[in-house]
Amino acid sequence: MTVARRPWRVFAATAVGVVAVFLNMSGLAVALPTITRELGAEPGQAEWILLGYMLVTTALILVFGRIADIVGRRSLYLAGLVVFTTGTGLAALAPSAGFLIAARVVQGVGAAAVITNNTALLTDVFPARTLGRALGWNVTVAATAQVAGPVVGGAATQLLGWRGLFVVCVPIGLVAIGASLLAVPAGGAGTARRPGGVREPFDLPGALLSTAMLTALVLTLTPGVTAGVADWLPWVCGGATLALFTAFAVVQTRRAHPLVDVALLRTRAIALVLAAVLANAVGGYAVVLLASLHEQAVGGATSLEAGVLVTPVAAGTLITSAAAGSLFDRFTPRTLTTTGMAVTACGLLGFSLTLSTTAVPFRAVAPFLFLVGAGTGLFMTPSTSALMLGVPADRRGTANGLRSTTQNVGYLLSTALALAFTTTGLSEPARQAAYDGTLNTLNVLASGELDRFVANIRATGFLLTGITVVGAVVCLAFPTSLRAPRTAEAVTVNTPPESATSRRTSP
Repeated sequence: MTVARRPWRVFAATAVGVVAVFLNMSGLAVALPTITRELGAEPGQAEWILLGYMLVTTALILVFGRIADIVGRRSLYLAGLVVFTTGTGLAALAPSAGFLIAARVVQGVGAAAVITNNTALLTDVFPARTLGRALGWNVTVAATAQVAGPVVGGAATQLLGWRGLFVVCVPIGLVAIGASLLAVPAGGAGTARRPGGVREPFDLPGALLSTAMLTALVLTLTPGVTAGVADWLPWVCGGATLALFTAFAVVQTRRAHPLVDVALLRTRAIALVLAAVLANAVGGYAVVLLASLHEQAVGGATSLEAGVLVTPVAAGTLITSAAAGSLFDRFTPRTLTTTGMAVTACGLLGFSLTLSTTAVPFRAVAPFLFLVGAGTGLFMTPSTSALMLGVPADRRGTANGLRSTTQNVGYLLSTALALAFTTTGLSEPARQAAYDGTLNTLNVLASGELDRFVANIRATGFLLTGITVVGAVVCLAFPTSLRAPRTAEAVTVNTPPESATSRRTSP
């Protein structure tokens, strides 16, 4: 039996790696107050414990997507698992906040290689008639691990201390490495080459500019991480972000083999999918962080109690993302993604309206958190499937890199906005207490800082609701022709006739 006839073995192997990566990505949301207290982290350091991992992952996904198209996916994927597992072990041993941030950066490097190659590897081995189902289950695994991370993180922190989350993920990473060595086939569906069989060159200037641009963007949106350095630094970083984006765009349009295949972005359908992915990620991702911060800082909940509070998000995502794979064969991505966005927006609005200056009963907030997860799960599968079926095989790494980068930029922006907005106007002691989960124990009622903190969280929820509504409007613009193929093994969305992509052979 050939490897091509055993695609579900590849799925099972890569699913383990996905679980390890996404558990760590979201699991620290509920453990952050405990980490802040025990390591004596300052507010800026507390923010970087979350943002450092996300920034590095986001910055490198696009880079690794292009490298995968040039050198092959399997070797880069396995290297990513090794680096990620090593970083996880280092994080478990961290003696200080600075060391933990550095270990999270190492984790982020490995996670970027895993995230970039996962979907592309599955697209290589699954025939188009079952690809939608496979990607649906892949999204289910990723989304469930991501939203279950707070539950696992809360339980591990409660039982083993905050290092428990990392300790749990080390053996998962080792299993992922072993399973992938056995199951993931060597080679892939077409490595990017120039005529004559010569590998295309790597766009180093584009890689450096994109990394610098994303770093500047984070520093712009999170003034708290530069507190004590210079009040004007966020403004300078904002200007640098615009300048770097302009330079990046110019470089990409002028290079023969750019980091970002501009021809893909010129395709209306693909551009709309990516815009919707960004809106979905920004709108829905931070709800777990907001709920966790509120319950621990305001309600005095433990990390485990906060993790249990957000379980409806995981339940909603699990149910709808699993069903979306089958629904993709019956309904257009426009219908599914628009519905998913609308459901998420309703959940975010309801969640924001339930918040108060005391602990929120589980029964009051659970239905709305379930809707947030359900909408996200319904959106992710059809948007991912439509994009991956719309590009040639030798551009799947780049296309998935674009999708993953866009999604992770959304996660990064969502987290950065949540961290920045929730502590706006708070004194430094109150800001510190908000992160270490002790705001309800301070004498802040007289000064109104507890009310301000809750109002900030509610306002952030309203903002995320609005972003999700905009995403639903974008989804309504999807062409109806963007759907699963019925008879062919794959389809390709039409690209400009003179583009590099259009000269490739479709899978």
